[in-house]
Amino acid sequence: MRVHWILFAILSGAPFAVQAQVRGPASPGQLVAEVVYNELHDHQLHGYWRYWIEKHTQKQSKLEEQVETADGPITRLLSTSGRPLSAADEESERARLDHWLNSPQEQERHRQDYADDEKRIGRILALLPQAFLFADGGMEKGCVHLRFRPNPAYPPHSIEARIFHAMSGDMWVDLRGKRLVRLDGQLDENVDFGYGLLGRLYKGGWFRLQRTQVSATDWKTERLEVHMNGRAFFLKTISRETSEVRGGFAPVPPGLSLAQGMKMLLPLQATSSVAPAAFPAVR
Repeated sequence: MRVHWILFAILSGAPFAVQAQVRGPASPGQLVAEVVYNELHDHQLHGYWRYWIEKHTQKQSKLEEQVETADGPITRLLSTSGRPLSAADEESERARLDHWLNSPQEQERHRQDYADDEKRIGRILALLPQAFLFADGGMEKGCVHLRFRPNPAYPPHSIEARIFHAMSGDMWVDLRGKRLVRLDGQLDENVDFGYGLLGRLYKGGWFRLQRTQVSATDWKTERLEVHMNGRAFFLKTISRETSEVRGGFAPVPPGLSLAQGMKMLLPLQATSSVAPAAFPAVR
């Protein structure tokens, strides 16, 4: 899952962003609205970055290197389950990247998939000001802690909205920049599809999104946890158990093309700049 933020404009006009920095403490709902506004404009103006990604699933772990371009991120595999790629695997990875670079069809599909992911994430996060009620949880290390629960007056009109609206949780906001630092959510009730005949997500599933400031203006996702369980049509068990950590953020020239980003990933040899550092275990 790529965690860039495309949020719809619930507020408009640049002067609002300036006012948000000089006004006194806002109500929880107003603060969330300001965060949404700032995240939207961050997506329009953010820089481009290179970093490593450590992914853990139920089956294996992978270490990857990623470069952001104007047409979406480009990724290469560095190791699997803690083992560096063999010579044959490195050659296969290079062949995959070379094929991708020389295939207009693959590149177009990549752009479309990236755009679809961006829109999907944007739709989900855009629900925050509408679908939830927020309460002040106090200050923690320069961040405002907000607790959220479903807004009973909000009618979810999509599967995404139904799942997200069934959650409650906590949100931490950097008070100085009005930026999202962390978002935790837990599914409080089962979510049925087709009255339970087509599928169900079981209550108790949870997610965590954690971000870090990498420059004076840019924030990046450094941890993503998704733990959901349920069943699909004909009682097939479904599970989403994913843990993703990112680090080693280094700026790259803005507006890279796919070909330029690809060249930055070669030759296929990891450097110290993309070696994963130690991270605390997720609770």
